[in-house]
Amino acid sequence: MPISPQDSITAQPLPGQRQDAGPGAGRTAWPRAGLAFAVLGIVQATLIFTITLISIPLPDIARELGLGSADLVLLQAAYGLPYSGLLLFGGRLADRYGGRRLFTAGLALFGLASAAAAFAPTFEALVTVRFTQGVGAALTAPAALAVLRAVFPEPARFGRAMATWGGVSVLGAAVGTLTSGAATTWISWRWMFAIPVLVAALALALTRPLLPAGPAPASRARPGLDPAGAVLATLGISLASYGLILSEDHPWASAAVLAPLAIGAVLLGAFLALERRVRDPLLPPGFIRTPHRIVGLAGVLLAAAGIGLVTFLLALYLQQIRHWSPLATAGAFLPFTVALIATNRAAAPLVARFGAGRITIAGLTIAAAGLALLATIDPNTTYVLGLLPGLILLPAGTSLAFSGSAVLITADVPEHQTGLAGGVMNTAMELGPTVGLAALMAVAATQTNVVAGYAWALGTGAAVYLTAALTATALIRRTPPPRPTGRTPRHHACGENSGFTHAQ
Repeated sequence: MPISPQDSITAQPLPGQRQDAGPGAGRTAWPRAGLAFAVLGIVQATLIFTITLISIPLPDIARELGLGSADLVLLQAAYGLPYSGLLLFGGRLADRYGGRRLFTAGLALFGLASAAAAFAPTFEALVTVRFTQGVGAALTAPAALAVLRAVFPEPARFGRAMATWGGVSVLGAAVGTLTSGAATTWISWRWMFAIPVLVAALALALTRPLLPAGPAPASRARPGLDPAGAVLATLGISLASYGLILSEDHPWASAAVLAPLAIGAVLLGAFLALERRVRDPLLPPGFIRTPHRIVGLAGVLLAAAGIGLVTFLLALYLQQIRHWSPLATAGAFLPFTVALIATNRAAAPLVARFGAGRITIAGLTIAAAGLALLATIDPNTTYVLGLLPGLILLPAGTSLAFSGSAVLITADVPEHQTGLAGGVMNTAMELGPTVGLAALMAVAATQTNVVAGYAWALGTGAAVYLTAALTATALIRRTPPPRPTGRTPRHHACGENSGFTHAQ
């Protein structure tokens, strides 16, 4: 397939922006852009790392604090629920008050809560500080993207930065799995919290000298807070997510699952209805309707779901079926992590050459192949021949999907809505493992044999990935390419010209 200049993220301005004018016109990258990107990227990876921080040490935590299975479910969800639920509101705050200001406040809260978690004496205290960590993370993540936009105000540079940024988050999850296995073997699980404490302290110390404050939001451009929408979105996402989490230990027809799911769905329906009537909606109704953003959000959600499914199932398989130690289990994911890092380094040049849409589709297809290979799992599957090929293809594909999707999601976002874009993207990223794991574990439960259930779940995941890749191809092909002049056609005045500058 020939590649036209419009396919390159360096050849055209971002969709919705003029080539000779606009928010980024005439502005160059921040003088310390490389160091600023490194700080922001490490913080973003750490926020995701903190989700998986206690995954492998959960049995040790249960023994030390005397916890049952229901307690462990709540402990595991205590960070993710406020994180996913508050991201949209966090994005609004970043757009209203400025990225660096909110980044500093959120990171300080996250760091203090992480320090408290290391010394939590009881289950209740640990749940409380994990919840507080999640609140801090929900403020920090969208603000980090707003600061990144200030670091790279030029559209082409920001597009290249997003192509790399997309793979940073998933790397945090993989590193969390590796380090938690080592900590479980050699030191107390409490030392795991030293990592987010150190990252937060270092990033706070470097914020003022390295990160730009960005332009102050003009009073007439500052969006309202939409408090009613924030409450409905936060409660709706959190309750629905909690119901999905409980489905791992309770039947779908049980009140424990159905009640939060139903209430969450009603609240989200009320949120969507409210957003059509308020002056400054938390989530503008048209924001996620453009084809490129639909593809990007689906790519992020599915890529996160695939990573979450494989790390969860294979950790259980290796420890419970093959009786591997936590350290050996963590070591099994080392090639997985190397593949993520290597692919992420190649992602930005690939997006620049082939376009974000094509790279997203290719990533989903490669990841589908990796899941299909892992779906051949049985009680006697060997690591090198049976698991390793899938553990290389899956992260390679998901890293490409994350990178391409991050560019698609932010492609035509005006500067004053960068926090919103960050909130939406991170919400999809957080919901992916929750929704995907609940749905695919329900598939696994249809089999009486545990390992056969794992195989069915992985195979179903492969089919979903492939279907998403085919659907994305159809959506992108129906979207007209951008005009090379940089002018916005009348019928695309609201951003419908996704400028598949990045997506063709």
